[in-house]
Amino acid sequence: MRLGHDHVRVRVPATSANLGPGFDSLGLALAHHDVVEVRALGSTDVTVEVSGEGAGEVAADERHLVVRALRVGLEHVGAPLTGLHLTCTNGIPHGRGMGSSAAAVVAGLLAARMLIADPAALDDATVLDLATRLEGHPDNAAPALLGGVTVAWTEGAVPRASVLPVHDDVVPVVLVPVERCATRTARGVLPATVPHEDAAYTAGRAALLVHALCHRPELLPEATSERLHQRYRAPVMAATWEVVERLRADGAAAVVSGAGPSVLVLERASDGDAGWRRLDAVLGPRDAEGRTAQGWRVLRPGLDHQGAVASRVS
Repeated sequence: MRLGHDHVRVRVPATSANLGPGFDSLGLALAHHDVVEVRALGSTDVTVEVSGEGAGEVAADERHLVVRALRVGLEHVGAPLTGLHLTCTNGIPHGRGMGSSAAAVVAGLLAARMLIADPAALDDATVLDLATRLEGHPDNAAPALLGGVTVAWTEGAVPRASVLPVHDDVVPVVLVPVERCATRTARGVLPATVPHEDAAYTAGRAALLVHALCHRPELLPEATSERLHQRYRAPVMAATWEVVERLRADGAAAVVSGAGPSVLVLERASDGDAGWRRLDAVLGPRDAEGRTAQGWRVLRPGLDHQGAVASRVS
C-alpha cells in the first residue's frame, strides 16, 4: 500500500466507559476533544509537539502513543513507515478516566487511514480491532471511533460495537479532580471473582441501563447501580467514591468514569437547574471556569454523536 497524502487532521472525543453496570462494555463519547495534525516527512525523523493536556509530560518521539498507533495502522496495510511530524492539541485530561489513551490510539489509526492511498483498507471494523489490541478492551475505543453511546463486545477474538439511539433528555456531566489514577492501579484492586448474586444484580442493571438511556431516562439513577467494580476501587480513589455516594444519595445517576478518578453524572435536560443545585450542594460553588474550592472541575460537554473525524489537509 502506498501513501496517498502527506498532511492529515484528526479530531477525537473524550470517552467515559462502564457507566456503572456496563463494565468493559458500555461507553459514551463526550464533546471534549483532542486534535492531531500529522505530516509525513521525506526523512526518518519523528517529532511531536504537544499543547494542552500532557504537554511536557508525554513522549515527543516514536514512543508517543499516537505515533505508535499510527505505525500499527501503516504496518497493517503494508504502507511505508515514513518520518512524521505531529502537532497535538489536547483537551482530554490524562489519567482521569476520560479515555485519553483510547483517543490517542484512535487518532493514530485514523491518521494512518487518511495518509494511505486507499482509506477503505482501514475501515471502522479494522480500526476497532487494532485499537482493541492496543487498548486491551473496546469500551473506550468504540465510542471514540463511532460517537454517541456504544455497547461493545467480542465475538471470539473479534471486537464488535453498536451505537445506541440515546434519548435526547440524557445529558452527561463530568467532574474532574486534580488527582490522577492509572488504569492499571484501578484494575489492580479488582477481585478475581465476585459473588453470583452481585453478578446477577449487575447484569440486570446493565440491561435496565440500555433501556433507560434509550427510552426511560428517569430510570437512570436505578439503572446505574452496580456491584462489580466501583466499591472495590474506593480505597484508591476515596474522594471520588465519596462524591459518587453523596450524589447518588441525593438521587443522581452518578458513577465512576471509566477507571476513575473522574465522576460521570447522567443528568436529564428536563430537570432544568436541579442537577446543578445538587452538584453545588455536594461540591460547593464553582468559579467562572467551573472549578470548585476542592479542585474539582465541572464539565458539561454534551454527547459527541460523530465520533472521531479525520480529513486530508490541502
